[in-house]
Amino acid sequence: MIHHDEHSARFVSRLTRNTLALVLAGGRGSRLKNLTDWRAKPAVPFGGKFRIIDFPLSNCINSGIRQIGVLTQYKSHSLIRHLQKGWSFLRGEFGEFVEIFPAAQQRVDESWYEGTADAVCQNLNIIRSHKPDYVLILAGDHIYKMDYGQMLAHHVEKGADMTVGCLEVPLEMAKSFGVMSINEQGQVTRFAEKPNQPEPTPNDPNLALASMGIYVFGAEFLYDQLAQDAQLKESSHDFGKDIIPSMIQKHKVFTYRFQDVQKGEQAYWRDVGTVDAFWEANLDLVSVSPELNLYDQNWPIWTYQEQLPPAKFVFNDEDRRGMAVDAMVSGGCLISGAKVIKSLLFSNVKLNSYSLVEESVILPNVEVGRHCQIRKAVIDKGCILPQNTQVGYDLEEDTRRFHVSDQGIVLITPDMLGQPFHQAF
Repeated sequence: MIHHDEHSARFVSRLTRNTLALVLAGGRGSRLKNLTDWRAKPAVPFGGKFRIIDFPLSNCINSGIRQIGVLTQYKSHSLIRHLQKGWSFLRGEFGEFVEIFPAAQQRVDESWYEGTADAVCQNLNIIRSHKPDYVLILAGDHIYKMDYGQMLAHHVEKGADMTVGCLEVPLEMAKSFGVMSINEQGQVTRFAEKPNQPEPTPNDPNLALASMGIYVFGAEFLYDQLAQDAQLKESSHDFGKDIIPSMIQKHKVFTYRFQDVQKGEQAYWRDVGTVDAFWEANLDLVSVSPELNLYDQNWPIWTYQEQLPPAKFVFNDEDRRGMAVDAMVSGGCLISGAKVIKSLLFSNVKLNSYSLVEESVILPNVEVGRHCQIRKAVIDKGCILPQNTQVGYDLEEDTRRFHVSDQGIVLITPDMLGQPFHQAF
C-alpha cells in the first residue's frame, strides 16, 4: 500500500517523469453548433482568457508530466497556432515537450484517424521513440483540475493493466458516456459505451459510473492491445467501444474515482459540449463562489498570455455609465458608457455607449454598437454588432437570424452577420 508521505511524493514524481501524456484533440464537437465551424472543440475559448485544451495541458504540467503529445485532426489550425504560441516554453534538452501529432495518413491505406485507439496506434512509432513506462490518454475537451500523479500511483498500487478515470453521473446523462460496473475492489466487470439503458451503481439507483475518457496504461501493454485491435477488421478502433470491453475478462482493468480529496466529494468536471453547457459553465465563473476556482495559485491554468492593457470603464452619466456588476472583464476591454451585468467578457471586447449586456458570454475581439441590448447570448470571436441590435428579447426573431439553443441561449457568429469568418478562429 502506498502511503501519502514524503516517500509517496517522490514515488509519484518518478511515475510522472516516466509518463507520456497523449491528449486526443481531433474532435469537432458538433453539438457546439457554429462555435466549431472553423475550429476544433479543444480550441474553443473558455473562461475569459483560456481555451478548453489549456485545462488538461495545465493538469499535466501541474502533475509533473512534461512529455505531452497532442493529437489533432479536425480544422486544427487555430489549435496548433495556440499550442505554438502558448505551450512552447518547455525545455527540449530536459526531455520536456508539447508535441503536435497531426493526422498524417501514416498507414498504407492513407486513412484519417478512425477512432480514439486508431489515433494512438497511427502514432506508435513516435510514442515508442520517447520510451515511456506509462502512457496517460486524455480527452482534450473537458474542463476540470486533476492531479494525474495520484491516478498513476493508484494504477501501480492496484497492479492494473489499465486504469479508467471515472465519476458518478445521473442515469439519464450516462447515455452519452461509457458506463461501468465494478466489483468491491474497484475492478471493472462490465463496460458499455453509450448504452440506452445505463446500469446504475449499487449504492444509488439514480446514478451510473461513467468513464471520463482518461486512461492509464503500462506502455508495453498498450502497444500489444493496439496491435491486436488493429488486426480486427470489424473493430471501430475505439477505446470505449472496442479496447476496454475486449480487455475486461482477460486483464485487470481498474477504476479511479475523481474526487476532491479535501471535500471528500466528487470534484468539478464539465463537458461543455453543447451551447447551453458552454454558456452555463462560463457564467458560473462570475458567481460569488464558483465551483471552478480560476484564482487557485496552487493549481494555475496556463495559457497563451496576450500582452494587453487593463480593462477600461469610461463615462459616469446617469444614462451612460461604463460599469460592470457580477461580471468578469478581461484585459484590453473598453466599456464606454455601457452596462455589463452577470456576464463574462473575453479580451479586447468593446462596448459602446447606452448598450446593455446581461447574462452573456462575449468572446474576444467583439464590438457592440451603441444602443444594443444583449441578453442570454454567446457572441463568437470577431463579431461586430450594429447599433440598436436586440438579442435575447424576441427568440422567434432571433431564430430567423441566429442559432437559438434548447434553453433559449442565442449564439451569434460573424458568418451569421455576413462578416468575414476568418476572425472567428
